[in-house]
Amino acid sequence: MNNLAGLYRSQGRTGEAEPLLRETLQLFREELGPRHPDTLTSLNSLAELYRSQGRTDEAEPLLRETLQLRREVLGPHHPGTLQSINNLIALYASQGRIGEAEPLLSEALQLSREVLGPHRPGTLQSMNYLALLYASQDRAGEAETLLSEALQLSRKMLGPNHPGTLQSMNYLALLYASQGRTEEAEPLLRETLQLRREVLGSRHPDTLQSINTLAFLYRSQGRHGEAEPLYREALETAR
Repeated sequence: MNNLAGLYRSQGRTGEAEPLLRETLQLFREELGPRHPDTLTSLNSLAELYRSQGRTDEAEPLLRETLQLRREVLGPHHPGTLQSINNLIALYASQGRIGEAEPLLSEALQLSREVLGPHRPGTLQSMNYLALLYASQDRAGEAETLLSEALQLSRKMLGPNHPGTLQSMNYLALLYASQGRTEEAEPLLRETLQLRREVLGSRHPDTLQSINTLAFLYRSQGRHGEAEPLYREALETAR
C-alpha cells in the first residue's frame, strides 16, 4: 500500500494517497508496533504528504514524533534520523521559524558529515541551508565560509557543471551582492547564467532566475543598457 500511495502522490493524486497511507500506518502500528522502523516510515510518509499540501498543523506533530522515535529506535546517526531532521527543518523554514530551524540545521550538517561523509550531496545541501540561515541573520562571515566550502567541494565532487554546483555558486554570488561586493558577485552570476543555459536550458526556472538576478545587479549599478536585454529575454522566455 505504501508503494501505491507513493505512486499516487507522485502523480498529484493526494486524495487517493492519503487513505492508503492512513490505513498502512494503522496496520503497521497494530501488527508491528508503534516503534518498528516500517511504522516510522509510514508515519513519515503521511507527515510529508500533509506538509506537501500545506497542512502544517497536521504535519508537524507527526514529523516531531517520527524524529523522536527514530532517534530512540534507530539512533542519532542513522540516515532515517537525518531524513527526519531535514523534513522538520523544511517545515520550519517554510513558516519562517528560523530560531527553531537553526539548531536542527547545525545538527543536520554535523550528522551529514559523519553519516554521509563531507563530500556527499546531502552534506553540501546542509551546508548551503545553514549558510542561508546565517545570511538571513546578518552573520555574513559565517555564511561566506560555509558557502565557499560548499562550492569548492561541489566543484570537486560533483563537477563544475552540476546543478548543485551552480546552486552553490549562485548562493555565494547573492551573498556578495547583498554586501555590495559587486566586483566579486558579477563574474559568479555571469558564470552561473552561462552554465545554467548550457546545462538546464534557457527555459528552466533556475536559468530565468539567473537572468533576472544579473539584470537586477546591472540596474542597481545604473547599467541600464545591459539590464534591459536581460529583462526582455526573461519576459519573452517566460511567456
